[in-house]
Amino acid sequence: MSNKPNARDAIVDSATRLFFTQGYHATGLSQIIKDSDSPKGSLYYYFPHGKEELALTCINKTSEIVARQLRHYVEKDVNIVQAVQEFIMQMVKDAEESDYTGIVPFSFWVAVETSCISEELRTACQAVFKDWQDVIMQRLLEEGSDSRQAADRASVVVSLFEGALLQTLTCRSTVPLLAAARMVPVLLG
Repeated sequence: MSNKPNARDAIVDSATRLFFTQGYHATGLSQIIKDSDSPKGSLYYYFPHGKEELALTCINKTSEIVARQLRHYVEKDVNIVQAVQEFIMQMVKDAEESDYTGIVPFSFWVAVETSCISEELRTACQAVFKDWQDVIMQRLLEEGSDSRQAADRASVVVSLFEGALLQTLTCRSTVPLLAAARMVPVLLG
């Protein structure tokens, strides 16, 4: 059995990376095809509606990955403060190990750049943030927060780690993420 990813997976992986590092508008389909080492026909076979459909797939994939990572920490036998701090500390580790190139805030390319392209992409971006917030909110509810407070706190926490990640990458320093981790008890404690 071959370890080579199928063409669809290779296209999605390349597109996700290129969209995140270059932006939606700066990434062309020809570049994605070349980077993925896939035949041109594969892109149109798997994504007959083109770049927007591919971006939607990348948005959903990214959402699932981050939500899974969040759930991993939130479902551990620790309180929500520790869970979110551990999640952020993993971002610190990822940023350092990738020399600040392996991770990009979701909001950086997706929410800002692609949500103005179409209503479908904007709605998908909105759902991503809601999914992440719901992971945190559910745990806050389990720990006794009322629903309004849990929703507000979850929204602020997602904004906190997205913003801190953006600053970390811009400054090429983990200081903003470390500061965010220290502030989590103030927000959730």
